[in-house]
Amino acid sequence: KIVITSRRTMALRTLLTRPMLLLATIAAAASLHADPFTRTAFHAASYVGAARRHSSPFTRARAGMTMDAHVKRKPTPARIKNTDNFRQAAALSSRFAKERVRNSPRIAVIGGGLSGLACAKYLADAGFEPTVYEARNVLGGKVSAWQDEDGDWIETGLHIFFGAYPNMMNLFEELGIEDRLQWKDHRMTFAMREKPGEFTSFEFLPGVPAPFNMALAILTNTEMLTLAEKVQMVPALLPMLTEGQSFIDRQDELSVLQFMQKYGMPERVNREIFIAMGKAL
Repeated sequence: KIVITSRRTMALRTLLTRPMLLLATIAAAASLHADPFTRTAFHAASYVGAARRHSSPFTRARAGMTMDAHVKRKPTPARIKNTDNFRQAAALSSRFAKERVRNSPRIAVIGGGLSGLACAKYLADAGFEPTVYEARNVLGGKVSAWQDEDGDWIETGLHIFFGAYPNMMNLFEELGIEDRLQWKDHRMTFAMREKPGEFTSFEFLPGVPAPFNMALAILTNTEMLTLAEKVQMVPALLPMLTEGQSFIDRQDELSVLQFMQKYGMPERVNREIFIAMGKAL
């Protein structure tokens, strides 16, 4: 089993007084065929999804999501699970259940964020009895969500998960909560500095593999980048297309800024695209 403790005595009292947390916990527990308290820690990745689905219509609208949008959820792209990375992640996690220890040794896990909760989950799979120590009265760390005094749900975490996160996707599948992810069209939208209040998007066409989809998205955008700026990006992007991963591996010691400067990419691309993208993610 997993025990969760806090300086603010969160644990069971919090579960009973926060229906959204309880709903998420029960959903995760049901998927794992375990009692809710034992699997308390497993709800973290689903907490935001449960909060959004069960909050008020006003809160859901502010989050850009409605109940109807959840019902019409796009299916998980099949290619995500048909990759070596995903298969390796699934094989590694399955080893915990196959190589269980005896006598249920007790282990302390410091922090009830996503890493701590995932750690406790896999320790439990391996036969350990972890205790998660969390200073706050909210689980989830950087992906936590809670209800404020006005009744609105506050979300502080990552706003996006990529299909290239095999460990996370595998964890969602194991918990039976991957349906909480809302798959969206592949698009990056930016505010345009020269046109306050206006936005432009880089559209990544479905069916076009990376990095060709990125190159095509850049070429087809006519509002943010000039033709001259696009030409300046060619020395950096072309080797990605022609050499693939081997070229990317050779740049491993460079920061993004050093990479851009090395290949003469425009400073505006760094300032208005990459920095903005880095802050958003």
